Amino acid sequence: MDQHIIFFDLDGTLLDRSKSVPESARQAVQTLKENGHIVAIATGRAPFMYEHVRKQLNIDTYISFNGQYVVLDGDAIYHNPLKPNSLERMVEQANANDHPMVYLDQEDMKANVQSSSYVSEAIATLKLGQIADYDPTYKERDIYQGLLFCKAGEEQEYEAAYPEFDFIRWHPYSVDVIPQGGSKAEGIQHVLNQVDLPEDRVVVFGDSLNDLEMLAQFKHSFAMEDGHDRAKETASYITPDADRDGIEQGLKKLGLI
Repeated sequence: MDQHIIFFDLDGTLLDRSKSVPESARQAVQTLKENGHIVAIATGRAPFMYEHVRKQLNIDTYISFNGQYVVLDGDAIYHNPLKPNSLERMVEQANANDHPMVYLDQEDMKANVQSSSYVSEAIATLKLGQIADYDPTYKERDIYQGLLFCKAGEEQEYEAAYPEFDFIRWHPYSVDVIPQGGSKAEGIQHVLNQVDLPEDRVVVFGDSLNDLEMLAQFKHSFAMEDGHDRAKETASYITPDADRDGIEQGLKKLGLI
């Protein structure tokens, strides 16, 4: 069988509603490896947020921050942090609007406010077992992603003011802030530049708005049945949701397991 590389989104795709890897998905990943394929993760999460998943599945190739931090076989091959000057200006504007921020790098996350119900509620849905501690100086590090906490529609002010950033809503109270033009598809391309595989050997699974670019670019693309409507409209195939063995069924459809 020709070797393929398979990229899995995490939340709502490889992870079920309880943020766990279903047994059918775990076995499917193991079978992929036994069949000689490369298994990778493509997520909006920071690396520290899913280290336990990588260890559980023995995966060492991954795309984090929606394409801004790419690791191949355990080595970082691409990183694209937010522009510090633009981030500083945006934080000042967010402070004036009483919109909290959380800063993320590959190791940790910190908040620029001591407490916020928006921050607490949104971060809790990720089931990380940790909170974003207060550290307003953290933005002085290389920040690959910001979390801006505001209600739906309020991000439009920032979209107009900071074209160098993309704003992707992931929660009713929060949007991802990443460098303009960054995407999981771009991150995948950095991997393909170093792995001798053509695009028609790439398989992607996703369920949300931050998956649209990779679902559109690669012909072997699967959207989860309970995913966002735009993801399902974009993907080549629809597979059952994570809780109903969607990963296993999608891979069987392509004959990879």
